Amino acid sequence: MLSREDNELLTRTGPGTPMGNLMRRYWIPALFSNQLAEPDGAPVRVKLLGEKLVAFRDTEGRVGLLDERCPHRTASLFFGRNEECGLRCVYHGWKFDVEGNCVDLPSEPWDKDFKRKIKITAYPCIERGGLVWAYMGPPELKPDFPDLEWTLVPDANRYVTRHVQECNWLQALEGGFDTSHLTFLHRGDEGNADGVRMSLPNRYEVLPMDFGFAAGTCREQGEKNFWTCSIMLMPFHKLISTSPIGAHVWVPVDDENTMNYCIEYWPDKPLSRDDLADSEEAFFIHPQMIPGTDRPIANRDNEYLIDRTLQKSGTSYTGIKGIGRQDCSVQESMGPISDRTIEHLGMSDSVIIKMRRLLLKTVQDVAEGATPPGLNAAAYRVRSSRFTVPATVSFEDAVDEFVRVKDPVPAQ
Repeated sequence: MLSREDNELLTRTGPGTPMGNLMRRYWIPALFSNQLAEPDGAPVRVKLLGEKLVAFRDTEGRVGLLDERCPHRTASLFFGRNEECGLRCVYHGWKFDVEGNCVDLPSEPWDKDFKRKIKITAYPCIERGGLVWAYMGPPELKPDFPDLEWTLVPDANRYVTRHVQECNWLQALEGGFDTSHLTFLHRGDEGNADGVRMSLPNRYEVLPMDFGFAAGTCREQGEKNFWTCSIMLMPFHKLISTSPIGAHVWVPVDDENTMNYCIEYWPDKPLSRDDLADSEEAFFIHPQMIPGTDRPIANRDNEYLIDRTLQKSGTSYTGIKGIGRQDCSVQESMGPISDRTIEHLGMSDSVIIKMRRLLLKTVQDVAEGATPPGLNAAAYRVRSSRFTVPATVSFEDAVDEFVRVKDPVPAQ
């Protein structure tokens, strides 16, 4: 279990919080590029780390991400006119460019000094992998965009969706790295109770790395060990050892909601119809969506469409169809922010325990002035992996060889 103080430290991401300050050191997904389809198009509301923002694409195609509140009288710039390389507030006509500079004050007498004093919060943006990414940290510490493999492959090699999870970001991240739930929550019609218990790993490891950490589960096979290694890229990415390769990005909208970006990709070939068959039927990590929203059709208001007859029949452990839907159901059931002070953790929770310790140490180190891991762009050149090594070889000694990408995808 965590103390109440540590639980608050890890879950709160708003302006001025230690975890929020850590996350602001990285590039953060804000929205899909196609949500800003054309220059001078309609602005889009965005909420990141508890901040209400508005995104727009200006006349020259550049993306701006501004505080939603006009600094004049705090009217919403969502209603603004996107025109001539700036977003103009419809209340009194004040206009701002993508860098947050005030470029027009039609309601005021001409005074160049006054205009220079007016500036709105603006975050630099970059487009990669079909997404707009924002940097919300100190300008002098802005890192290069990381070599995140799925953002570098051609569009045909990548499939990305997103949906809101109605819970804190840490519940989603911990769910992604909770290894023992795989043989229960996602169990279909295979195996039996004894078989499930025997399939649990024999050992769990979490190693701090220059990109974040590597989480390994070991199944002992005589003189050899079979490892499944998932990758956590700071501050909220996961790479999954599936085919195609899977990935998640759990971005805090605020402390009680998370935007879950779900990715499948091949480094070296386009995705086929067969590759995406399960995804298109919402059996994998991509849920079916309420049209025009970021909310899944199966949600807590309708109990995730649970089918008790299906559950009782034994063909589904949960009666809830779809891996992503199953994950959301249990993670959201913990409440907006899970009370970790009342947990009782066991050996199978070793990864969660070690992960929390690493996150707490990272937050505390950064608060004391240290540089967080993963800011070197090349550190992200990794993939999740499954590998077999002699039992005499430790996970720590083996992991580098199997997760580092030796043939990185060139930037598109």
